[in-house]
Amino acid sequence: MPAPFMKKIKKAKGFIAGVLITGTCFLFIQAKTSDSYFEISKNLDIFATLFKELNTYYVDPIEPGKLVKVGIDAMLDDLDPYTNYITESDIEDYEFMTTGKYGGIGANIHKKGDDTYVGDVYENSPAQRAGLHPGDLIESIGNQPLKGKNMDDISLLLKGAPGTQVSMKVKNLYTGTVMSKIITRGEIEVSSVPYAGFVGPQKNIGYVRLTQFTQGCGRAIKVALDSLKGVKPDMKGVVLDLRNNPGGLLDEAVNVCNLFVDRGQMVVSTKGKMAEMDKNYKTQGNAWDTQIPLTVLVNHSSASASEIVAGTMQDLDRGVIIGERSYGKGLVQTTYPLGYNARLKLTIAKYYTPSGRCIQALDYTHRNANGSVGYVPDSLKIAYKTKNGRKVLSGGGVEPDVKLKEESISQIVITLYTKNYFFDYASDYAHQHPTIASPDKFTLTDAEYNSFVKWLDNKDYAYKTETEEAFDSLKHAAEKEKYYDDSKNQFDALQEKISHDKKQDLMKFKEGIAHVLENEIVSRYYYQRGRIAQSLIYDKDLEKAMALIQQPAGEYQNILQGK
Repeated sequence: MPAPFMKKIKKAKGFIAGVLITGTCFLFIQAKTSDSYFEISKNLDIFATLFKELNTYYVDPIEPGKLVKVGIDAMLDDLDPYTNYITESDIEDYEFMTTGKYGGIGANIHKKGDDTYVGDVYENSPAQRAGLHPGDLIESIGNQPLKGKNMDDISLLLKGAPGTQVSMKVKNLYTGTVMSKIITRGEIEVSSVPYAGFVGPQKNIGYVRLTQFTQGCGRAIKVALDSLKGVKPDMKGVVLDLRNNPGGLLDEAVNVCNLFVDRGQMVVSTKGKMAEMDKNYKTQGNAWDTQIPLTVLVNHSSASASEIVAGTMQDLDRGVIIGERSYGKGLVQTTYPLGYNARLKLTIAKYYTPSGRCIQALDYTHRNANGSVGYVPDSLKIAYKTKNGRKVLSGGGVEPDVKLKEESISQIVITLYTKNYFFDYASDYAHQHPTIASPDKFTLTDAEYNSFVKWLDNKDYAYKTETEEAFDSLKHAAEKEKYYDDSKNQFDALQEKISHDKKQDLMKFKEGIAHVLENEIVSRYYYQRGRIAQSLIYDKDLEKAMALIQQPAGEYQNILQGK
């Protein structure tokens, strides 16, 4: 579609508001005055006429569905980023976010140039049973060559109803032979609780990772905790890991809280423009354990339902929150049908934790002149009290009780990762080593690390450090302002000092590089659960959580009592 035309449509987004009204009469009900009703009716007429004229007279053919989506998306840009138009083709992805289920073969894909490779293979999936390995080259799917296709196109070819079949031509990474495979798709369920186990020096502390609040995740955590307690009835505490958990279903957040607080406890309340959106959510069942020491791990990517759980545990002084300040999403969404299998995901309310605070950090109702959104200023944050009288603030996510700084990742690690060198070497390693130690014990020897360094000899992993990028900016500014010629010798000397040596960096950042490589290798043998178990070996946040649980009568209780 011509760029000027697309630009014109975006400028007309005020008129396109009428699209969402079609088939959704609830907005008409909100028209409380004749003036507002007239504005809606007028703009619907304008939009319908505009669209008809475009379709009839525009010089090039237009795609009505694509055109409408562009207009709707442009209109919704003025609201918060969680209010979205979901087309019929996007429904499956949306439902996967809420259920964790989809129809497919159970493998990720990734591209390297024009080539398409098998990525992670899920345990017990159709892909695993068909003998696919991470690193296998996919030449075609359903007799369609993949050259020129993007990730969305390829993903669409692999997905389908459980029980249907998909044919693939695959070059085996280990043997180099090209084989045709027919794989029967299954219902792939990506568990929201991918790992649960014991941690700590005495392996007597339960650890549970929750990746998303999908349907049934509260029940899944309870099953995991019951299993752990069955092995060790005298379990000393629980670590609930909500790091990088973007949220999900509000009801499931209440169910997770109910594991640690008893029936009838207010967990969250919602308040919206419509009276029916004002609701109180209380726990409905008996708790799993109301007394066992609990720590909750969060970071800046813990959002929404994760913050409901963390905020509730904090407000009720039921557990200690550890890590970084959470994201700060205090908005509630629901979906409305628009007809033709399309939906509107719409922000309908804000939520409030038991103390009464809203943790929403960005104020979308008051945009800056340039359209950007600012954080709620400290001066407008309101202080609330936890059950024990500790001070907590609204408007900025959940502040941890124990704040820990996220460890920085070196530029060489980022470069090796984005170039897929960790992935490629792990595949080679798995080919040469039929078995390895268990995930919590596997480490690379110095000789094995040196083999990786040698493997990189002919690989391109050039990169600039932040210092070098800052130097380039300074040099450019000096040249622009005519200072460079007078200071050239000093610039040259400084550049020589800060220039990095890639080989030296492989030794300087050996620990961080080895950790990522070990994690990738472990995934070839133990899948996602192995990745998580191996990552816990070096987890500083977990170390602090375990230390608190091991002395619950000390620092743990002092934190909850506000001492």
